[in-house]
Amino acid sequence: MKYNKLGQTGLYVSELCLGTMTFGGQGEMWQKIGQVQQKEADQLVKSALDAGINFIDTANVYAEGKSEEITGQALKNLGVPREDVVVATKVFGRMGANINSTGASRHHIMDQAKASLKRLQLDHIDLYQIHGFDSATPMEETLDALDTLVKHGHVRYIGVSNWAAWQIVKALGISERHHLARFASLQAYYTLAGRDLEREIVPMLKSENVGLMVWSPLAGGLLSGKYDRNKETDGEGRRASFDFPPVNRDRAYDCIDAMRVVARAHDCSVAQIALAWLLHQQAVTSVIVGAKRAEQLEDNIKATGIKLTGADLEALNAVSALPAEYPGWMLERQGAYRNG
Repeated sequence: MKYNKLGQTGLYVSELCLGTMTFGGQGEMWQKIGQVQQKEADQLVKSALDAGINFIDTANVYAEGKSEEITGQALKNLGVPREDVVVATKVFGRMGANINSTGASRHHIMDQAKASLKRLQLDHIDLYQIHGFDSATPMEETLDALDTLVKHGHVRYIGVSNWAAWQIVKALGISERHHLARFASLQAYYTLAGRDLEREIVPMLKSENVGLMVWSPLAGGLLSGKYDRNKETDGEGRRASFDFPPVNRDRAYDCIDAMRVVARAHDCSVAQIALAWLLHQQAVTSVIVGAKRAEQLEDNIKATGIKLTGADLEALNAVSALPAEYPGWMLERQGAYRNG
């Protein structure tokens, strides 16, 4: 297991992060994603920690708060020293019927930080992330609320999830101008079958020294090896009941075909190749892996030992390449004038 600095901080996190969205199964949507209960969750957390993973990610909305409860109880059941684990959670989604029970307002952030700490049975959150963009709340209000939590010691670092490049850069500018806590990381969707992040967001992350946590690295299970053009679904897995995130199927199956070739060469699973490709990307800080069963997690962890060759990467990059779009193709063309 390798450890990477989280953005422009001195905090080191493991290259794999244990995701807990499968914990709890409370609520109609979350039942489709996973129904891992306490006993099984304890084993998954133990396996992750034993493998060197020091990073765990959850969110207040996962299983309507049950995921945080199970995660916190697992750490307590296992007797994990607080300083040995980096716990990340998120705020934004709806947590009640009240009109103010959602978003990134000071009101909601302060209420939910307190609620998350209680569910997790912790005295502080290591990484507190805004789970989505709130068009109704000024960024200044959101950032000031997060800064208050940092100053009070309830939160150590702050991050964001599912924001556009311009939104993150604007927030960084506000933080710098007003001397507020700065976003250390972005949690975003990124896979071989969905490289959209590379158009604007990856260059921004590198420029501004913001870390990248990857969610759904197997595209909701589509890149797990269970699916191909002749087998759209096996009747199991997340895609069978929750077809998300959206994926260009033709491109995904082209990727899967190429991944199978590389997997055979390395005598490993297709899922491990999908994860290994991400671990070879310079912008990636940590890849979030979730599991319903211990064997799934064990398979995913083995991806850290795969060293893709130049030929492997060339083949995978070629089949998954994004079509050229403006202004990218013009920037590349005109950049040649100054990069030669």
